[in-house]
Amino acid sequence: MKATSRGLLDRLDRGSLLFRTNLVLGVSAFAIILIAMVALDRYVLQPILERSADDEAALLVLSAQTWVELPPDARPYFELELAESHDLIIADEPQEAEVPVTDLRYAAVLASQLEKRLGEVVVLTRTEELMWAQVPMGGRDIRIGFSEDRRSIETLYVAAIIIIAGAAIVFLTSLFIVSRIARPLVRTANLAETFRGGEDFVPLPEQGPRELVSLARNFNTMATEISALLANRTTLLAGVSHDLRTPLARMRLAVELLPRDLPMDLKARFERNLVAMDDLIGDAMQFAKGAGEVPQPVFVAALLQDIVANQEESVTANIEISANLRIPVAVGALRRVLQNLISNAIQHGDDVHLSAAVEQSQVVICVDDAGPGIPAEFRDKVFEPFFRLESSRSINTGGSGLGLAIVAQLCQSHGWRVSIHGCPRDRSSAPKPSMPGTRVRVRLPLPSARSARSSS
Repeated sequence: MKATSRGLLDRLDRGSLLFRTNLVLGVSAFAIILIAMVALDRYVLQPILERSADDEAALLVLSAQTWVELPPDARPYFELELAESHDLIIADEPQEAEVPVTDLRYAAVLASQLEKRLGEVVVLTRTEELMWAQVPMGGRDIRIGFSEDRRSIETLYVAAIIIIAGAAIVFLTSLFIVSRIARPLVRTANLAETFRGGEDFVPLPEQGPRELVSLARNFNTMATEISALLANRTTLLAGVSHDLRTPLARMRLAVELLPRDLPMDLKARFERNLVAMDDLIGDAMQFAKGAGEVPQPVFVAALLQDIVANQEESVTANIEISANLRIPVAVGALRRVLQNLISNAIQHGDDVHLSAAVEQSQVVICVDDAGPGIPAEFRDKVFEPFFRLESSRSINTGGSGLGLAIVAQLCQSHGWRVSIHGCPRDRSSAPKPSMPGTRVRVRLPLPSARSARSSS
């Protein structure tokens, strides 16, 4: 029971603000309506019902008493007057198909009031058209008929009207209030989701209630500061990387001018170190560039085939994407992402395989290798700059430690999603859950039909 209630609360917490507010207001309004109906019935309808039944009982007793006291020749005129003025019908004999009244609240109260006035039990019956009271008077039973509709109080109808009208008022009120709050929040959430720290940031309008104005102002300030911080970092890294090129070129020249009698292995070690430094500088410059590239429409299948064809190492591919699928993509960024993933897979394993397919309005690109794999607790940390697994620290893989960090930054900058999993299948697609290896999955969102038409 606790688990069920906890799961229900979790689902409510994940619901939209409009739904949750309407639900809370609806439950509160329903509780208020129930309390109001109980109070209305107890302190308004019940006294009215008792007073109406008492008046009706007095009229019935007075009518029966007057009818008994009148001479027989005057009774028809009195009966006509009762029918025209009070909708009462007096009859001596029981009507056909009469049944006792047991399901009408008013009938029970009326019978109780008649019993108080007459000191005897009064039976109320019903036919198809009228309700009948058998009033003992003058040693005989006077049967008086009247309509039950005009004397019944429709508590259920009153409750239904209050509930329906109250629910409509609560829904419309909450819709108006929450929409004024939710619309700016949704706009802020969408902007926060698409914000990548670029220079094309469009500030949120600072309007509406004081709290939303404060939220928009603080978000704009934060976004401006983040953009400035990223721009300064890019400038710093680019400047440092550029300035290191000059001493690196001098060191290359110095290596070339070394005496010929110097051991070749020493010279080769110098050259390898210079190449590693040059690669590190290049990776640092890529890491600093971030999201500067503008997406352009491109045929995804052709782009992936070209990336695989230009790899120096052997990479198999299985591209299950229509050749006509064309979406806006930052081509250079996607090339760097896949090249880094393929290079990383080649460094740490073999049998590198690239696959691509369209799944749930996304282009899913997978890079698989048959290496030792990455433990689950480190699959998020490997995207941090210069992070290395303990196993790779003891092995010189030749990387700078920025490859996956560049992948993560480029994916974040362009709204892509990258994740690491265990490699679930071999190349023959036979399930092997225990098979070692790594699968890196990159998801590119497909544009909606509207945005696709506008881009084309």
